[in-house]
Parts: sequence; C-alpha cells; structure tokens
Amino acid sequence: MSAAPRKILHIDMDAFYASVEQRDDATLRGRPVVVAWRGARSVVCAASYEARAFGVRSAMPAVRAERLCPGAVFVPPDFTRYRAVSRAVREIMLAHTDLVEPLSLDEAYLDVSVNKQGLASATEVAQRIRAEIRERLQLTASAGVAPNKFLAKIASDWKKPDGLFVIRPKDVLDFLAPLPVARLPGVGKVMDERLAELGVRTVGELRGRALPELEQRFGRYGRRLAELAHGIDEHPVQPDRPTQSVSAEDTFESDLPIGAIEPHIRRLAEKTWAAARKTERVPRTVVLKLKTRDFRILTRSLTPPQPPASAGALIACALQLRDRVAADAVGVPADTLYRLVGVGLANFHEADDPLPQADLFAAAS
Repeated sequence: MSAAPRKILHIDMDAFYASVEQRDDATLRGRPVVVAWRGARSVVCAASYEARAFGVRSAMPAVRAERLCPGAVFVPPDFTRYRAVSRAVREIMLAHTDLVEPLSLDEAYLDVSVNKQGLASATEVAQRIRAEIRERLQLTASAGVAPNKFLAKIASDWKKPDGLFVIRPKDVLDFLAPLPVARLPGVGKVMDERLAELGVRTVGELRGRALPELEQRFGRYGRRLAELAHGIDEHPVQPDRPTQSVSAEDTFESDLPIGAIEPHIRRLAEKTWAAARKTERVPRTVVLKLKTRDFRILTRSLTPPQPPASAGALIACALQLRDRVAADAVGVPADTLYRLVGVGLANFHEADDPLPQADLFAAAS
C-alpha cells in the first residue's frame, strides 16, 4: 500500500514590507508604496499592489521604479520591524504544526499532514492561519495547499493577493499540463531556452519526453525535470533550516572582458543584498563567481573583519574580488572573456554569534 500523500501548505505574505508600512501609517493606504532607499544604487525591497500596477517589482533599480511610477511614495526599509512581524506570523504557524520551514521573512512551507488543532483538512488549516494573521496582525497572506512543496508554492501564487488555492492529488497532472515549463523550480531563462529548442513549452509537452532523452541532454537535472513534470517532489518540509547562502547570477548576451562586468556586479550585488535582508541570519562571506567563455568556473571569496552591513559594502567586496581575478595574470590571462557572473553571500550565522578570530580572508579557484 502506498503512503498517503503529504498535506503541504505554502504561506506567502502579500507585499509584506509594503503592507506593514501601510498598516502602520494610515496615510500610505491605497497609495503606491515602494520600500527602498532613494538613489542610483538602490533596489526595490518591496512594492505595494498599487505600485505593482505600474510595473514596479522587487529587486528592480529604484531609479527605474521612480520612472515607472513618479507618484510612488518611497519608504526606507525597517528590517527590525519586519522581523518582529515575521516572528509573530511564525508563532501563528507553529500553533498548528511544528513542521514549519521558513524560506524568508515573508514565506514558509508547512507540513500539516497532522495538525495540532485537530482540524479536518489542510484547506481548513490554511483558512484558519490566514484568518488569524488577518485578525491579530491586520495583514493578509495567500496560501497554497498541495501534496508537495513545489506545487504548494505554485498554488499560493495562483490567487494572490489574499487568496487560497488547493491542488488535490487527483488533479495534479491536469493542473500541471498547460503550465509553461518556466513555472517549474530550477527552470530559469537559460534552461527555458534550451527546452524551447526541443519544442517544449508546456509541462505537458515536457511530460511527453522520454527520461533517457532528458538525462542525456540535461544530466542529473533531466531526471528532476521528468519528476516535476509528473508532479513528483519528495523533498520534506525541514523545520528551522538555516540559511546557508544567497546569490544572484546572470549570463551575458555576449562574452565580456573583466573590465566590462562592473555594472553587472553592482546590479547582482544589490539583488543579493535585498534577498539576504529577508533572513534573520547574518552573512560573513562574500563570493564572486565567474564563468569563462570556455565554461571554466572561477570563484573567489572574502570574509572581511566585519560582515557587510549594506549593499554598498557588498559591492565593494565583490569588486575587490574582481580585481583579485584581474591581477591573477598567471592563472587567468588578461584577455579572458566571461559569459556569466554571480555575486553571493555565504557563511551565515545568528546575529548575536561572536565574530570568529581565525583567518579573515579565504580564496578558492
């Protein structure tokens, strides 16, 4: 006899930072709010739905957001306050199950196959959690209910904002079939283009491809693609899973020399910093990743005496690592061209952990 399907929730707070600002300042309600510092190097941390109507999105350069929505109200982020609200949301979740896996300050997976309140269904648990968030915190959350994590995450986005969507086990294959393959986890721009070359645009079309073909073309990820296309995801909810690393990377339209990648480093560092601020832990190590035109991967890392305290500090560290690559004339010829760059933060610790006194710098090739 096969095991009963898991009952997984994905709870996602709606426009979290912006919603907290609108909740706490009545003059902001109904107005396009952008949570970001003003300035050429700033990126959007969050945007209210009123601002999103103008095309403003998280991780977008703040100057572009201002052009898209000249009437937006810019509010500097207050992560201390957002973390406090996030803890209150977490307490509501933990009253229903101990199996809560936070992904960031504003979203989490929950396994409610068995729930503490003895509610009859996972849908009822999701409804109760959303109601408690609304009543206690005056905020809204969207929820997805499904037999596994990746489906629950797709479902939570289905009726945003303030929505609930359920994917029942018997409906999984029919639900997935018409979706673009880009909705599957791990299918980014490059993988989407590679699948398009095969004529695969939907999950249903992907499901029609034989496993040996997918493994031959995409290696181990080919098997993962086949499983996702069939709605299979065995990854369990992992409570209190600590953040290990956060990164952003980009493949260039054409290969670039080392001297031309600074704008990309700055943009990716801003994006990485915005993502890292969604965690309650502190990153101590900066990582720069480069891929050459012949697919050689170079990584350089730096652990400064004090953890980066701003996007500007992260950018400075990343550029220092770029300079280290540029100065390595023996290992990396000066005329090397690069096809990809990535900026990451790693070595996360709790905020109140003492700083280590060991070696402050590390590098790897």
